[in-house]
Amino acid sequence: MTNNDILKKLRVAHKFRDTDIVDILALVDFRITKSELNALFRREDHPNYVECGDQILRNFLNGLVIHLRGPMPKKGEKPSGDDFAKAKPKKIDLNKTYNKSQKKSN
Repeated sequence: MTNNDILKKLRVAHKFRDTDIVDILALVDFRITKSELNALFRREDHPNYVECGDQILRNFLNGLVIHLRGPMPKKGEKPSGDDFAKAKPKKIDLNKTYNKSQKKSN
Protein backbone atom coordinates (compact mmCIF):
# COMPACT_ATOMS: atom_id res chain seq x y z
CA MET A 1 0.00 0.00 0.00
CA THR A 2 1.48 3.34 -1.01
CA ASN A 3 1.38 6.64 0.86
CA ASN A 4 -1.10 7.86 -1.76
CA ASP A 5 -3.45 4.97 -0.90
CA ILE A 6 -3.20 5.74 2.82
CA LEU A 7 -3.94 9.41 2.21
CA LYS A 8 -6.93 8.52 0.00
CA LYS A 9 -8.34 6.12 2.58
CA LEU A 10 -8.00 8.68 5.38
CA ARG A 11 -9.69 11.31 3.21
CA VAL A 12 -12.64 9.00 2.56
CA ALA A 13 -12.87 7.72 6.14
CA HIS A 14 -12.98 11.23 7.62
CA LYS A 15 -15.03 12.69 4.74
CA PHE A 16 -12.45 15.44 4.14
CA ARG A 17 -12.63 17.85 1.24
CA ASP A 18 -9.52 19.31 -0.37
CA THR A 19 -9.82 22.48 1.69
CA ASP A 20 -9.99 20.42 4.90
CA ILE A 21 -6.75 18.64 4.04
CA VAL A 22 -5.04 21.94 3.13
CA ASP A 23 -6.19 23.38 6.49
CA ILE A 24 -4.98 20.31 8.40
CA LEU A 25 -1.56 20.55 6.77
CA ALA A 26 -1.48 24.27 7.63
CA LEU A 27 -1.82 23.33 11.33
CA VAL A 28 1.72 21.94 11.17
CA ASP A 29 3.00 24.81 8.97
CA PHE A 30 3.08 22.70 5.82
CA ARG A 31 1.79 24.61 2.80
CA ILE A 32 0.31 22.82 -0.19
CA THR A 33 -1.98 24.04 -2.96
CA LYS A 34 -5.17 22.33 -4.06
CA SER A 35 -3.67 21.45 -7.43
CA GLU A 36 -0.65 19.81 -5.76
CA LEU A 37 -3.04 17.93 -3.49
CA ASN A 38 -5.20 16.77 -6.41
CA ALA A 39 -2.11 15.35 -8.11
CA LEU A 40 -1.69 13.03 -5.12
CA PHE A 41 -5.21 11.64 -5.54
CA ARG A 42 -4.96 10.87 -9.26
CA ARG A 43 -4.60 7.36 -10.67
CA GLU A 44 -1.05 6.09 -11.03
CA ASP A 45 -1.28 5.96 -14.82
CA HIS A 46 -2.42 9.59 -15.10
CA PRO A 47 0.23 11.93 -16.57
CA ASN A 48 -0.12 14.43 -13.67
CA TYR A 49 0.12 11.79 -10.92
CA VAL A 50 2.59 12.64 -8.14
CA GLU A 51 3.80 10.14 -5.58
CA CYS A 52 3.03 11.13 -1.99
CA GLY A 53 6.27 11.37 -0.11
CA ASP A 54 6.85 10.41 3.50
CA GLN A 55 7.10 14.07 4.51
CA ILE A 56 3.61 14.93 3.24
CA LEU A 57 2.02 11.91 4.89
CA ARG A 58 3.89 12.50 8.16
CA ASN A 59 2.82 16.14 8.27
CA PHE A 60 -0.76 15.20 7.43
CA LEU A 61 -0.88 12.63 10.25
CA ASN A 62 0.60 15.12 12.72
CA GLY A 63 -1.91 17.74 11.59
CA LEU A 64 -4.74 15.22 11.87
CA VAL A 65 -3.81 14.54 15.48
CA ILE A 66 -3.94 18.28 16.22
CA HIS A 67 -7.22 18.59 14.30
CA LEU A 68 -8.88 15.77 16.22
CA ARG A 69 -7.34 16.18 19.71
CA GLY A 70 -6.32 19.81 19.80
CA PRO A 71 -2.81 21.18 20.31
CA MET A 72 -0.51 19.67 22.90
CA PRO A 73 -0.29 21.62 26.15
CA LYS A 74 3.03 23.30 26.84
CA LYS A 75 5.32 21.91 29.51
CA GLY A 76 4.11 22.73 32.99
CA GLU A 77 0.50 23.32 31.90
CA LYS A 78 -2.31 20.97 32.77
CA PRO A 79 -4.36 19.63 29.87
CA SER A 80 -7.63 21.51 29.44
CA GLY A 81 -9.69 18.32 29.31
CA ASP A 82 -9.66 16.76 32.76
CA ASP A 83 -11.84 13.90 31.52
CA PHE A 84 -9.14 11.35 32.22
CA ALA A 85 -8.66 12.56 35.79
CA LYS A 86 -12.41 12.43 36.50
CA ALA A 87 -13.05 9.08 34.86
CA LYS A 88 -13.02 6.15 37.21
CA PRO A 89 -12.60 2.58 36.03
CA LYS A 90 -15.63 0.33 36.25
CA LYS A 91 -15.52 -2.24 39.00
CA ILE A 92 -16.27 -5.71 37.75
CA ASP A 93 -17.25 -8.41 40.19
CA LEU A 94 -15.34 -11.40 38.88
CA ASN A 95 -17.28 -13.77 41.12
CA LYS A 96 -20.56 -12.93 39.41
CA THR A 97 -19.03 -13.30 35.97
CA TYR A 98 -17.45 -16.61 36.90
CA ASN A 99 -20.64 -17.96 38.49
CA LYS A 100 -22.74 -17.10 35.43
CA SER A 101 -20.39 -18.94 33.09
CA GLN A 102 -20.38 -21.99 35.38
CA LYS A 103 -24.18 -22.18 35.43
CA LYS A 104 -24.43 -22.09 31.64
CA SER A 105 -21.99 -24.96 31.16
CA ASN A 106 -23.88 -27.24 33.59
